[in-house]
Formats: sequence, C-alpha cells, structure tokens
Amino acid sequence: MTALQQHKIAEADDLDAQMKALGRAAKAAAARLALADRATKNRALRSMAAALRADRAKIVAANAEDMADGRKHGLTAALLDRLMLDEKRVEAMARGLEEIAELPDPVGRELASWDRPNGLKIARIAVPLGVIGIIYESRPNVTADAGGLCLKSGNAAILRGGSESARSSLAILACLQAGLREAGLPEAAIQCLPTTDRAAVGIMLTMTEAIDLIIPRGGRGLIERVAAESRIPVLKHLDGNCHTYVDAKADVEKARRIVLNAKMRRTGVCGATETLLVDRLRGAELLPLLVGDLLGAGCEVRGDAATQAVDPRVKPASDLDWDTEFLDAIIAVKLVDGVDGAIAHINRHGSHHTEAIITEDGAAAEKFLHEVDAGIVIHNSSTQFADGGEFGMGAEIGISTGKLHARGPVGAEQLTSYKYVVKGDGQIRP
Repeated sequence: MTALQQHKIAEADDLDAQMKALGRAAKAAAARLALADRATKNRALRSMAAALRADRAKIVAANAEDMADGRKHGLTAALLDRLMLDEKRVEAMARGLEEIAELPDPVGRELASWDRPNGLKIARIAVPLGVIGIIYESRPNVTADAGGLCLKSGNAAILRGGSESARSSLAILACLQAGLREAGLPEAAIQCLPTTDRAAVGIMLTMTEAIDLIIPRGGRGLIERVAAESRIPVLKHLDGNCHTYVDAKADVEKARRIVLNAKMRRTGVCGATETLLVDRLRGAELLPLLVGDLLGAGCEVRGDAATQAVDPRVKPASDLDWDTEFLDAIIAVKLVDGVDGAIAHINRHGSHHTEAIITEDGAAAEKFLHEVDAGIVIHNSSTQFADGGEFGMGAEIGISTGKLHARGPVGAEQLTSYKYVVKGDGQIRP
C-alpha cells in the first residue's frame, strides 16, 4: 500500500480494523528487517535520499500548503519555523539519511562476552526492538529521521505526525517507501497512520500485540496523554527547559557568544536555552552585557529584581517562567549563588534535557557535569548542540529525558535491545 493509498480511507471503513491491519503489516515487515543485512538497509537509505532530492519540489509545494493552513489557524512563529521546509532543509534530510547509512550496523553487535568455569560461552548481542510507534508534532523532517533510524536498527516504524504537517509528512513518506521498494524491502517497514483523527492515536497506544515501543515527541500535552494512555512502554521526549549557567570564572567574550547562540540561533528547537543563570559574584559586570546582547537581538527578557534593574525593557519573571519552555525569542534570567545555586535551580525547574555551564574553573565544571540531572550536560558550549546529528549519530528520533532504556539523543544504537547467546558442548546443570 502506497502512502497516498493509506490516506484514502472511506468514511465507512472501520478505523480499529484498519489500525490492526497496519500493525500486522508492520510486525511482518519487522521480522524481515531483523534479518536484512547492512548492504540492503544502506541501499534503501541511499535510495530514500535520492528520492527526496528528486521530489524536493513536490515536498516543498506540499509544505507550502501546510504552512498556509498553519498561518490561517494561528500557529506561532516558533511552530511555523519547526513546520517549514525549503530546499535546504530537504537536502539536510537527504544528507541525514546518507549519514545514517555510513554508520556501523547496530544490529548484531557483541556488547559483552565471557566464559564460565563450566565451559559455557555467553555473549550479549544487540537485536532490534521490533515495531516502534512514533508520535510527533509540527516537524515533518522527523518523518525522514525516524524512518531512517528505525530501518538502520532493523525496526519497522509506524509514524503519526502532527495534523498541521500531514501533507509534508506524506510527501516525505512516499520517498521513503520508494527507497524501500528499490532495495527489495517491504513498504510496510515505514507506515503512517491512515488518518489525522486523534482516535487513531488512542488505538495505537493499545496495540500491544503489534507495537513494542512508543516514542512521543512534542509538547507537554502530547507527552502526558501518551504516558497516561499507553499500554506500551514509552520512551519520553519531554519539553526542553534548558539552562545556561555563567559562572564567576567564565570568560566574558566566550560567555556572550555562547549565550546569544544558545538562545537565538533557533528559538523553536528543544535545545534552545530558556533560562539564563548568572553567578551573583559577577552579576553587576555580566548582566548588563548578556542582557544587552539578548535585547539587541530582539529577545524578550524576563528577569528577577537584579536583572530588571539592568534595563527598563526587562519584564518581571513570574514563578511559571522558571518552568517554561518558551520555544520563542523569550528568556528568563536570574542571579544564583554560585555553581551550587545553579545546580539546585536546574534540578528543581529543569526538564532533564540539556544544561550548560560556562566557566574556566575546571572544578566547578566537573561539579556541574556530575551533579546536574539531565540527559545532556555541556561545558563551555551552546545548548543548541543537543542534537543527534551534531553528536555524530546521523540523526535522532528525539532527546530522551527519562532514564530507561536510553537517555539523551536517541539514534540507531539506542533503538536496539539485546539477547544472550549461550554456547555449550554438552553441559548439563547439576
């Protein structure tokens, strides 16, 4: 079934039956993918990339329709930025698939091995998870990233993109399925839900016989719904309430460059800094510079009393601001009492996503990196590096903010489980 055919669902059709058929097809495809060799999977990935380039005009045109609807329905500038595709972003998707193809095959890796005194040889070997259901909002490029990573790791994927990006995701899916066909792999290895009806998500979350893992990627409302309703294990990508802490021993110019990039490079990504913390010992010196840079770049600053005193344009921060992922040109700023104050604030208000310290004090940096509870901790660099591609993973499905079974960027390796292979020579247990 092609991507376009999947979405031509007659009103009389039973959604539950359609979803079960989708699950059965994915399960069968997963069984084949688990046995596919690296060359076949990589051929499919490169063919997908070629199809994206060949159809880039169609993808951009479909996205233009999604963007027009988004503006009509009042999507924020940040959400529109996440939704937007141009030829540059399509090319980035294609390159991402090619980079995934260049990665080592995560399936079949020997993770550990040892011999027992009785002669048994035991090895822990990486295996696919099976079928992965991925629910995401706004960003249609996730369709390519998720499909490519699932394929590389030998998993089938059932995708549910946001209704606002339906046309874009469908155009991308057609390219992915073309790549699967070219490599002789089943199209059902990467499928989309047959409708944008929210009821389909509810059914998806109960498909324990077909789906092995659910990965939600989006706002808090989506994550909370999935966590509450899913009967399937969930790998959470919660909101990115990320912090940058500027220590008393920070290099001033380094701090200014990093803070501005961490907030303003792209305000709508989950790795954007949402709260800036500054050591009280150098607040009088650093706040005017850092706040001035942000205001000058068009960022709204909401601050504590000390920050408000720096510039009349600074708005008072509310208690809610310290817990908010703005995804916009807005930042909360606060003075803290050294690295201990920064750690305490982050561990209370952060979302366990990405946290950064700027300092030339090695001991302070190590304390921060060791004690902050987050999937990614960074020293002297921008939080916007919180990205699987930047980590050399080719792409990512999301940043896991939980602790089981993967944490931080979720790439191909993180989409595998393992089994124990035991080899003997006639041993019996006494």
